[in-house]
Amino acid sequence: MKLLLVDDETFALRLLTHQLKKLGFEDVTSFDDPTAALALLEQDVHVADLILLDLQMPGIDGIEFIRHLARLRFHGGLLLVSGEDERILQTARRLAEAHRLQVRGAVHKPVTPAALSALLGNPDQRRAPTPVSGASIAELVVTPERIAQGIDAGEFINVYQPKVRLIDGVVTGVETLVRWQHPDYGIIAPAQFIGVAEEHGLIDRLTRVILVNALQQGRAWRMVGHEFHIAVNISMESLTRLDFPDFVADTVRAAGLPPHLMVLEVTESRLMRNPLAVLDVLTRIRLKHIGLSIDDFGTGHSSLAQLRDIPFDELKIDRRFVHLAHADSASRTILEASLGIARQLSMRSVAEGIELHADWELLRELGCDVAQGYFIARPMSPVAFDAWLPQWEARRETLRPPAP
Repeated sequence: MKLLLVDDETFALRLLTHQLKKLGFEDVTSFDDPTAALALLEQDVHVADLILLDLQMPGIDGIEFIRHLARLRFHGGLLLVSGEDERILQTARRLAEAHRLQVRGAVHKPVTPAALSALLGNPDQRRAPTPVSGASIAELVVTPERIAQGIDAGEFINVYQPKVRLIDGVVTGVETLVRWQHPDYGIIAPAQFIGVAEEHGLIDRLTRVILVNALQQGRAWRMVGHEFHIAVNISMESLTRLDFPDFVADTVRAAGLPPHLMVLEVTESRLMRNPLAVLDVLTRIRLKHIGLSIDDFGTGHSSLAQLRDIPFDELKIDRRFVHLAHADSASRTILEASLGIARQLSMRSVAEGIELHADWELLRELGCDVAQGYFIARPMSPVAFDAWLPQWEARRETLRPPAP
């Protein structure tokens, strides 16, 4: 894994380099001049798998640097480092995420080895996927025609991230996420193709493929004794198709699963073009006893009005209000309010973005129902999931609350 450090303080660079090498990260390049670091990235944006970026720098500050990373379509990880106050640090993080950069975390100076270890973990587990044919991902041009071809060829695959009950750590379900297993460029993240699929009317077709595959996997797990909730993200385009509730119900029935094990996660990332059709579809889905989750609650258009108007039975709290809420009073206040709303409306609460043990402990203390995040596991293939399960069973015993 190749690391790039950008900080105008030479001593801070030396300290970070030393700490990273003690953690096992050997390939570390540092720059005390952000302009020089940017020039290197201009030549080859894949020169680093992870960038540790200071925010307060002369010439080009961290916010400007983030803007350039977005322009260059940097697809590696980003770790923000700053001596500024927590609100500025978290605002910078949200800005980077809005640019669709893969933010690994945000830490205060002076950075401690423990903080680095918690965010980066074992270097062998943080390697970026590599192309299978030597082709550079920078050369990939995603077109609607190529996405349609990929759908027909079965190149889009599902990965699954576990969701566990906070009270005892029992695995209750999975969120289904899609990846493009490109024959030339390897595994491609959804950020590179979902937007194109939405803009060109392909997202409903792709969603149906993902849903069918997810339910088949749910059936396989149920046959060996694992009755998991299977959650699938649904686009607004699918929710304007009046045949969609019947398609979902028929697919669930064909998989031999009880309807309540199917959960559709709805994120209203754009304004509804046909709100009456959406309300029609969502109400019919609930009449078929299929679960509805309001995803990324508190962001975009996922709001209190949606909770009033649509029969959701699960509230999924966005990661930006969960991760590091133990150290951010504003995030904690929003988190507590969201959990209170879920309880008052008799909805199951799910917190995503749990990355640290402190996140886990806070959510359990606040009475959240279900947890999801890197602290538990990353999204993985069904084979990797089956191998992970017994490991989690052993680990969850260590996470049990102490006996009163």
